[in-house]
Amino acid sequence: MNQAQIRRFFKQLSRRYPHGCRIILTGAAGGALLGRVRATMDIDFAVRLRTKKSKHRQWQVFERAVRQAALQTGIAAQYAEDIDRWSMIHFLDYDRHTIPFEKFGKIEVHILDPIYWAIGKLARYLDPDIRDLVQVLKKKQPLWRKAVRIWGKALRKSPKSTACYLFRRHVEDFLTAYGPVIWRRAFDGKLAVQMFRRSAGIRV
Repeated sequence: MNQAQIRRFFKQLSRRYPHGCRIILTGAAGGALLGRVRATMDIDFAVRLRTKKSKHRQWQVFERAVRQAALQTGIAAQYAEDIDRWSMIHFLDYDRHTIPFEKFGKIEVHILDPIYWAIGKLARYLDPDIRDLVQVLKKKQPLWRKAVRIWGKALRKSPKSTACYLFRRHVEDFLTAYGPVIWRRAFDGKLAVQMFRRSAGIRV
């Protein structure tokens, strides 16, 4: 997945859905725009329709348009009104933390901020996710103190489950193993873990 393929998908979508909506890209497609991560042929996004008409009817129109765009481009699409439902780990107010990408007709496409984009990757934490995280965060260089506070807050706000324990393990492993690679001498691994735990409300 590259910028040209992403643009082609949304150009096709805008021809079939000439109405207002806001798209927030995440997953590998968002990562491709943030840091040129591994190639995939799928696209994940949140969508907010902007219509005064029947929302149910407009949603059906949007679904049909996405299916047609997917057939035309060969790109599979996974989308939801609220991508927070995709994970047991809370995405917080992710829709307020985006980067404008491009407008296609009346469709506004944004990219999820790297720190919030990372929440989904850290929740799953497979080898491809780790590679994506390192590549994107190394390129975008978000403030690590801000990142660990937000990741801790995401854990604190999440409903209690085994996913919370795993997320904590994933974040702490990532900070210890890859923090120095991403942020180099500016990074303090011990302090980062302490700040993450404090933000998550973890008492050790």
